[in-house]
Formats: sequence, C-alpha cells, structure tokens
Amino acid sequence: MIISKSLINGIELEAKKYFNKASGCHDWTHVERVRNLALQIGKKEKADLKIIELAALLHDIARKDEMKSKGKLCHAEHGAKLAKVILQKYKISPEIIAAVIHSIESHRFRNNKEPKTIEAKCLFDADKLDSIGAVGIGRDFLFAGYHKVALYTGKEKYYAQKGIDRAYTEDDSGIMEYEFKLKKIKNKILTKTGKKIARERHKYMVEFFNRFWQEVKGLK
Repeated sequence: MIISKSLINGIELEAKKYFNKASGCHDWTHVERVRNLALQIGKKEKADLKIIELAALLHDIARKDEMKSKGKLCHAEHGAKLAKVILQKYKISPEIIAAVIHSIESHRFRNNKEPKTIEAKCLFDADKLDSIGAVGIGRDFLFAGYHKVALYTGKEKYYAQKGIDRAYTEDDSGIMEYEFKLKKIKNKILTKTGKKIARERHKYMVEFFNRFWQEVKGLK
C-alpha cells in the first residue's frame, strides 16, 4: 500500500486534536521532535519511514489522559487503541496498522512491551532521546511543575537505589525522574544511531544535575 503525503497530513491533523491544551512537556512540539529524530534514525537504520512517521505522529495521543489519571492509565496501550481507529478510518492496510500499533504499544519506558521491529526501535529511541539532553531537562521540570511537586525532596537517590517508582506521588520531583529514569536512558537505547546520539546527550544531562546538587549545597 502506498502511503501518500496527503494521507499522512490527514492523520497528522487527526493526531493534533489530542494535544489541545496539553502540558508543555508532552505537547505537539514533542511529537514534532520525535518524528524528526525517528526519521533521521530510521534513514540510517534502513527502516520503513512511512511506518515510523505514522507511529511518531500517533504515539502520544493518549498522554494527556495518562497525566490526568496520574499514571493509572497507560498512554501507550490506550493510545494504540485510539490510533488503530484512526488508521482504519483512512483504510490503511492491516499489515501497516499492525506495524504502527506495535511501535506505539512498545515505545513506553514504564511497561513490559519490547520493541521488536526496527521501526519500533527507531520510535522508542527517538522518544527516549527527547527526554535527555537539554530538551529533556526542560521537559523534566515542566512535567514536575504540571503535577505541582517539589523541586527536590532529598529522598530521590534513596528511592531510585531501592527501585521504588514514586512517579505521580507526593515524593515525585524533577530530580526523582532523573534518578529513577533519565540517567538510565542511555543504556536502554536500541539502535546504533541512537546510541551515538545518547552518549552526548547523557553527558550533558549528568553534568547539569551534578551542578544542580553543588548549587543546592552552596558549593557553586
């Protein structure tokens, strides 16, 4: 099946409807960055770029619902169901729908669905890479601010070392997200291209948070 530019444009308009008044950490600019990066990774990894683009456009359409539910709803699983309805509306072939849905279902850090196709791996990597580096730091604190949690609690390293996820609780913070998730992202990246990007972004992020604690202690 030929996926035309006009078809992609139509699905993009459908996807944008889900981002009305979305938090800055998961708004439409995040989708645009993930699409751009996933396509760049996909080109180098010789993946199907049409599948990647469709999956990138639709991967976070349920993110706003998850944030409102404070994590009770999985945006990857719920978003895959919403995406399937949209793709069927545009009469996309079952094979392409299955590939896109798998990519959406498996792009989340906090679930047990593993990306198995190269397209799913490209989306996973692009989405994770957008959560580290300079943009990732900004998004981290936007997310914390959305949930009105503290800048830091001092308990972050303890919970992270114990493997206790405090997301969406009174112990959550931008620092908690870094300790529990963001500092691990580099080692979760799946493609060769993504790993190269991750090394530089990780280095920048680690330096930032090291400096953060130095300032907290009055050392800088």
